[in-house]
Amino acid sequence: MLDIGVNLDHSSYLKDLNAFREQYQQAGVDGIICIASNLEEAQKLVTTCSPYPDMHYTFGSHPHHASTWRDSHTQVLLETFKTDSKAIAVGEMGLDFNRNYSTPDEQIYAFEAQLNIASQANKPVYLHERDAFAELTQRLTQAHLPRQGVIHCFTGDKDQLRAYLDLGLYVGITGWLLDERRNQALVEAVKYLPLDRVMLETDAPYLLPRNIRPRPKRNHPKFLQYIAQGVADVKHVSPEDVINAANHNTRALFF
Repeated sequence: MLDIGVNLDHSSYLKDLNAFREQYQQAGVDGIICIASNLEEAQKLVTTCSPYPDMHYTFGSHPHHASTWRDSHTQVLLETFKTDSKAIAVGEMGLDFNRNYSTPDEQIYAFEAQLNIASQANKPVYLHERDAFAELTQRLTQAHLPRQGVIHCFTGDKDQLRAYLDLGLYVGITGWLLDERRNQALVEAVKYLPLDRVMLETDAPYLLPRNIRPRPKRNHPKFLQYIAQGVADVKHVSPEDVINAANHNTRALFF
């Protein structure tokens, strides 16, 4: 299995990376993609992940941090993607009009800058969207990217899913699917999601699958199997079918 969404900056992981890796490897996870939310975090991932062949990362700026985006960052990202084979996608980038930690205008500016970087570097985009579906899909349509990307932590409905699929995107499914308090729309969407577009992610240490017993304190890549099983249950296929498809999709997009 391949986990496309891990927030490696959590202290519980960093204090013993060897133990962290051993735990997810024993659970059948062969590799992880670590998510950068800003350039400072991305540069830390370069140092942290470099000794480990099974750890790759995104490189970019989350919409929450869009106010810190500078034009000079463009050259930093372009140079990184030219020289660093572990930097495999632009992001986590996108639009988040739910919290607006950065203004919509700041978010749009940083988003469009990173779309241009993805086009120049021929890299996929790693997308975040909250309450900004129409704006994000419009700008993706206009971008005409040479490679598409993945919508990270998809929690939307069937109509939104269809629009993302029409854009050529892959779709990241998390433990949200297993949260009976709020998963109804997502369950219906996943029924429609073709296996050749699915990717699996824990978003660890967040979005812990609620069906794990005994209940851990936080999420971990070693729990990726629960998400694979959840997708399999919704789609009435075997978990092996889901895992094989997700592995193929992840390698096709990122590697």
